[in-house]
Amino acid sequence: MTEPRVTATIEAAYRIESPRVIAAAARIVRDVGIAEEIAQDALVAALEQWPESGVPDKPGAWLTATARRRAIDLVRRKETYARKLAEVGRSLEDTTPPPDPPDPENIDDDLLRLIFTACHPVLPTASRTALTLRLLGGLTTAEIARALLAGEPAVAQRIVRAKRTLATAGVGFEVPYGEDRAARLSSVLEVIYLIFNEGYTATAGDDVVRPALCEDALRLARVLAALMPGEPEVHGLSALLEFQASRIPARTGPDGAPVLLADQNRTRWNRPLMRRGADALARAGGGPYALQAAIAACHARAARYEDTDWAMIATLYGRLLTLTGSPVVALNRAVAVSMAEGPAAGLALVDALRDEPALKDYHLLPSVRGDLLARLGRDAEASEEFRRAASLTHNERERELLLERSAR
Repeated sequence: MTEPRVTATIEAAYRIESPRVIAAAARIVRDVGIAEEIAQDALVAALEQWPESGVPDKPGAWLTATARRRAIDLVRRKETYARKLAEVGRSLEDTTPPPDPPDPENIDDDLLRLIFTACHPVLPTASRTALTLRLLGGLTTAEIARALLAGEPAVAQRIVRAKRTLATAGVGFEVPYGEDRAARLSSVLEVIYLIFNEGYTATAGDDVVRPALCEDALRLARVLAALMPGEPEVHGLSALLEFQASRIPARTGPDGAPVLLADQNRTRWNRPLMRRGADALARAGGGPYALQAAIAACHARAARYEDTDWAMIATLYGRLLTLTGSPVVALNRAVAVSMAEGPAAGLALVDALRDEPALKDYHLLPSVRGDLLARLGRDAEASEEFRRAASLTHNERERELLLERSAR
């Protein structure tokens, strides 16, 4: 394998495995900022060694083992070695964690511990979300900024301050219990949702879908649902992600190009995941995630695109808009209204959102507007909107699709 290919393989492996590498190191050093630095050191070691030694059979295991060793070496060098050893409760000669104290609610999952640590109440909500996307999602600062519809410098500052605050406050690397867990749950759900969304529609790069992120988010949602069976909105999020994940096999063509919902081969939708979604939705309440899951269920029940109950979807988006006030939800509602009542009705709603600050650089606003204009026969205007949408997206596959639609 040539050196450029090895480098690309290393970068891809790190992108996928970095959350687990950081979580493994954090369990030893009890500091997420230091753990991220250790994970970066493991990446540097791979860049130095793999071109000569070859890519290992299990790149993620290699990176994790390297990070563990470096974390142990760091703890050894500390003057407070004995105190740190007592805190982490492990032998430095054997990094396998000892069994946790008996607890019917305990989950031995470093990734879950990392999420609850990053979502600690000492951090503002925006900082919790940004930090967890960085640590668990493996996203760059630019990708996080786009996912949150925020400025990149502001997001970078949030992440730096968040790590500093956690270290200063001495936040434990643990899954909380009782009232503390309930207080952090809303932020944790939001973070899992955003991680899944980044995997479902990647904000940058050459791939439309990043399945590893979707799998991590889906797994964490299932773990939370098992941990909190009495929390309806946990089941709402779980249902939503199951339904959305069921469509992933049909979202791209053989060449990796995106396939629009109307053109997807629904026989490729994953039926077991859809059944899991329906089961979770039956245990959900009427919160925002449950409403989104109900919308996804409407799509799942339609054997053909033409059979979709758009009137029901528009109604559900209306309820969701009342709960959240989100401009993105308002845009989605406009699409549903256009399908239920015609493109002119949808265009009027979209035009009302054109001055919305949060949507200023959101590529789906001109994309939706272009689609509605095309359906109204206003081709020149539609072409211009698709070109504008293409200029705003950072995903190469999406850009190609939008430019193709502009040309048509």
